[in-house]
Amino acid sequence: MQGLLGYVVQRLLWLPVVIIVVSFLAFTITRFGPGDPISVLGQNYRDDEVFERVRKERGLDKPFYEQYYIYMRDVLHGDFGESVSIYRGVEVWDIIWPRMLVSIQPGIVALVIAFSLGTAVGVFSALRQGTWMDPFAIGGFLLLQSIPVLVSLPFLVLIFVLKLGLLPATGWGGPSVDVGPQEIALGIFSKHIILPALALSLPGVAGIARLVRATTLAVLGEDYVRTARAKGLPELAVVGRHVVRNSLLPLVTVVGLSLVALIEGAFFTETILGIPGIGELGYRAATSRDYDVILALVLIIAFAFVVANLVIDIAYTFIDPRVRYERGSGR
Repeated sequence: MQGLLGYVVQRLLWLPVVIIVVSFLAFTITRFGPGDPISVLGQNYRDDEVFERVRKERGLDKPFYEQYYIYMRDVLHGDFGESVSIYRGVEVWDIIWPRMLVSIQPGIVALVIAFSLGTAVGVFSALRQGTWMDPFAIGGFLLLQSIPVLVSLPFLVLIFVLKLGLLPATGWGGPSVDVGPQEIALGIFSKHIILPALALSLPGVAGIARLVRATTLAVLGEDYVRTARAKGLPELAVVGRHVVRNSLLPLVTVVGLSLVALIEGAFFTETILGIPGIGELGYRAATSRDYDVILALVLIIAFAFVVANLVIDIAYTFIDPRVRYERGSGR
């Protein structure tokens, strides 16, 4: 246990280092990119004296390193700045938080679909190794993975919206809940969730299925599986209790890293379907040079990525006792 605690503390000490490096690079790009926040805020208005006065009021006339220090100090106090283009004068966090909750909804549904279907296909292919069903099952989803979202999404709209008339084409709906500065729609309880969930989940099934297939084949050759079969256990019990359970350990990494994608959203899917999520916000912020919004998105995603990696490593120690033993003994 002491070894595990030391490992966790060591990883936590690296967290601020990673955040500082990422934030500094992102801050440098936004500050030396085309157009500063004041010129973007001024839009068509041009008055050098007014611009200089506003820069001085906002501290943008200070040295670069001092600007970075002030920005990070404000972030630690929960202040990510203001939008200068998309929603002029509105706090960045008040913009990001509701959109983050919207992006999580199709992300969760897509995650459940991709991992459920990918696990089932992977186990099925491993048990049918050597037959035509093995490459057919994996190859079908590899075909879906090879099609870009920009191509597959219009086809989904064509089939389910124009031809069958079953789903809404764009937008986001459902019962609304109050999340502070504004309300968000719970599209997870409406038909609006189906198209984005399909577009996000289908390309990821093949990778999960191939990983599960490989680990399942490795587990099938283990001594405890042969022992279980020799004892006369039904094949369904052998697969369910021993094979599937032990073959899913590598999926912990994939699940953890996929959780980060719930925050960043899907740029193309949300933009094309008009879903007010993080992906659509990031696209608009990049094209309108709303630098404080871009910086906040980078910091949040980087923080989520680092925390997800830490949670994955800790989860391994509880899922697999061998990992816990090795870390606990300092090996």
